[in-house]
Amino acid sequence: MPYTREELTEARRQIALTLHKLREVVKTLEEKENPARYRSQITLAKRRIEAFTIANAQIERELSALDE
Repeated sequence: MPYTREELTEARRQIALTLHKLREVVKTLEEKENPARYRSQITLAKRRIEAFTIANAQIERELSALDE
């Protein structure tokens, strides 16, 4: 099912906001006094960052394909 340019653009915007928040979470947790205590949360956030980065790249490809 193809998505509209508007749907893809909004998805990209939402992913960018989520990525920003996740990066801030990682930064905050890594700066805590004992970051090893938060290792699982840091790992989870980093994996989500990677997944959203991949999703964002796919959206960019879809938007580029609409321009062709």
